[in-house]
Amino acid sequence: MMSLLIVEDNAKMRRMLKTMVDDLASPVHECADGAEALAVYAARRPDWVLMDIAMKDLDGLSATCQIKSAYPDAKIIIVTGYDEADLRQAAREAGACGYVLKENLIELRQRLQS
Repeated sequence: MMSLLIVEDNAKMRRMLKTMVDDLASPVHECADGAEALAVYAARRPDWVLMDIAMKDLDGLSATCQIKSAYPDAKIIIVTGYDEADLRQAAREAGACGYVLKENLIELRQRLQS
């Protein structure tokens, strides 16, 4: 079974994401901002990171870039409500291997299972 890190500043959304992947992953670690994500990733080295973009302190794109530069094999999927082409491009440039909209979480499950 895979391990996951959910990085999302909205507690309700974190719970929803955890519920969606609970049968796919154990353990599932959670944190609320990008700075915390760096520390949790370093300590836990999860198989996958589900990363929000808009967060206080350190946003998800910056956190993705920092995790990927320290751990090139990290697998990070951006999970966001923003569907702009420039953000998709920025996510790719930061090193994310996927970009899933929050209204289409079935796609997230499919990506994690493939």
